[in-house]
Amino acid sequence: MAFNRDKHGFDAPVELGHPIRSGLPDGHATGPAVGDRLPDFMLPDESGRLISFHADRGRTKSAIVFYRSAVW
Repeated sequence: MAFNRDKHGFDAPVELGHPIRSGLPDGHATGPAVGDRLPDFMLPDESGRLISFHADRGRTKSAIVFYRSAVW
């Protein structure tokens, strides 16, 4: 299978110039900026207990990492 690389270095089996690869329009909000306070959210821990992001970590600093593999 041949892959196409776009200007961001993303490899995908979709042709360059295909509408799905056009990206976001200028000015489109993509989420919080680095350093912004995140809204509170809850996720299960390894035991299935719901953890509140803000309430359960107190005043400690945290890093949130979103990882998406480009290989399916």
